Amino acid sequence: MLSRKILAQGLLGLLLGGALLTSPVNSQPPEPVTYRLSFAAAQNHYVDIEAQIPTHGAAEVELFLPVWTPGSYMVREYSRQLEGLQATGPDGKPLVVEKTRKNRWLIRSGNGASITVKYRVYCREMSVRNCWVESDFALLTGAQLFLAPVGQLQRPFRVEVQLPGGWKRVETGLAPGATANQFVAGDFDELIDCPMALGNPSVYDFKVGGVAHRLVNEGEGGVWDGPRSAKDVEKIVGVVHQMWGEVPYAKSAPHSYTFINLLTQTGGGLEHKNSTVLMSSRWSQRARHDYLNWLSLVAHEFFHAWNVKTLRPVALGPFDYENEVYTPSLWVAEGLTAYYDNLLVRRAGFSSHKEYLESLSKDIESLQTTPGRLVQPLGSSSYDAWIKFYRPDENSANTGVSYYTKGSLVGLLLDARIRQLTDGKRSLDDVMRRAYKLYSGPKGYSESQFRAVAEEVAGASLKEFFANYVDGLLELDFKPLLSFYGLRFKAVDAKKENKDPEAGWMGGSYSVANGRLLVTAVKRATPAFEAGLNVDDEILAVNDYRVPADKVERLDDRLKQYSPGATVSLLVARREKLTRLNVRLRKKPAESWQLEVDPTASSEAQEQRSKWLGPDLKG
Repeated sequence: MLSRKILAQGLLGLLLGGALLTSPVNSQPPEPVTYRLSFAAAQNHYVDIEAQIPTHGAAEVELFLPVWTPGSYMVREYSRQLEGLQATGPDGKPLVVEKTRKNRWLIRSGNGASITVKYRVYCREMSVRNCWVESDFALLTGAQLFLAPVGQLQRPFRVEVQLPGGWKRVETGLAPGATANQFVAGDFDELIDCPMALGNPSVYDFKVGGVAHRLVNEGEGGVWDGPRSAKDVEKIVGVVHQMWGEVPYAKSAPHSYTFINLLTQTGGGLEHKNSTVLMSSRWSQRARHDYLNWLSLVAHEFFHAWNVKTLRPVALGPFDYENEVYTPSLWVAEGLTAYYDNLLVRRAGFSSHKEYLESLSKDIESLQTTPGRLVQPLGSSSYDAWIKFYRPDENSANTGVSYYTKGSLVGLLLDARIRQLTDGKRSLDDVMRRAYKLYSGPKGYSESQFRAVAEEVAGASLKEFFANYVDGLLELDFKPLLSFYGLRFKAVDAKKENKDPEAGWMGGSYSVANGRLLVTAVKRATPAFEAGLNVDDEILAVNDYRVPADKVERLDDRLKQYSPGATVSLLVARREKLTRLNVRLRKKPAESWQLEVDPTASSEAQEQRSKWLGPDLKG
């Protein structure tokens, strides 16, 4: 039987990292783990890391690397990019290294005071959840880089960066250390939650409410208007501050919040406690629609500083970096944030009512044309994010639903419902602020607690609402929303629809590759699905007449020759074997999900719409 002292150490180890602590009990504050980063082979996408790890005379030390990064809910297997790991003792002699798991290494430290571990990491995935290193700049994501002692995460960490010649800046949310390009973190969570951008980016500082913020643009290339983007980000920051009424990050830091904006012709965003990483195209300012999307991305990730990074589902902290962390509440964390992103852009005065309704219409259409909405409840979509959302395949639309898209629309309906129940005196804004007051910080909220807050603010039961739209599969009912705000779905233009004879419709998605017309997806409840058409089938002919394979539209043109209700023989090649399928064509669904203002709306509805969206753009 273990002594109580050893047992207590073991329980602490399990809480902090899953293994027994092997170092003696020490009442002194632990020494920091120090990482030294260098880039001798940046042109080959490598970062070299030397980690000095105090061991306090322990006989062995087990190190681990995270398998995922917070905010991106899929196991990424970062250790596959780590190579050349070696360890030495204080005397410089090599130590025995044994790999014990896919992401763990046991080092026989020989009772020395410390060990030095050297390794390198290959960094060439241009995404907000990974590292990228090249000759011009680098984006460093901590989860992919930093080996740490198992069970010893509540200790300080230090990062020292040796910049390659020609690189001048390191931008990060980490606190500065005692020397140039040295940074410190109070614990492992803080270390992982502060990405780093290295190189020669353009930097713009601004203050909102006396709090310093920084926009870091990498890749402007003489195309992106940096000052304009900084001014617009400043306006979004002001609107978000106004909504929440308080700031969750430090107010006295040299720059309390950092926007790392990589203009690398890619896309995406990932939230952090006092920073965010954004990816976009340097050409995004040229088209109004593209720039509004970028501003929406800024609003979304910045909103996360409150919703997710401070107000979080109870399961999302403390983090288990080696295993999946399940929660049914990503519809709150991500879905409600997705509801607010375009709405905040509207509130900041960048988009018109019409433009906002257009973006909302696209979300509604996306949901209503996804058969999986009738298969997977919203809460299950959140829970299964680890195995489904980040691993889509050709059948995903038939079996699942996005907690971003449906979550944002449930947020839309919940906001309207609360406004209706309180005669416009309260809204979803009040729910978020109340939940923040009750459950932000280390507490976190359960699904039932968040729902209780919504009911408290609404002053009425919302059990049926959540049962139908979050737990169940009932279709979202937009009618109360339309009448309350004075909106309607745009009617289908019957004259336009009947301009040509009705054409047969088969459904499915197709692409042309190497002179072959291929099936790429088949949604449920379409003639193609019912006929048994498969993904990767090559379409050869309709009723024994060959379909040219130079562009996808050739198939549509051919099907227009047949009326809805007609049965056609489809000749396909499936793994080189010719197969015939009988397809009964139908009329293409013509239901419109385009929102517009109802000119017959009452003055009360117009007033509620104005409270919701604010004043429209002039001109």
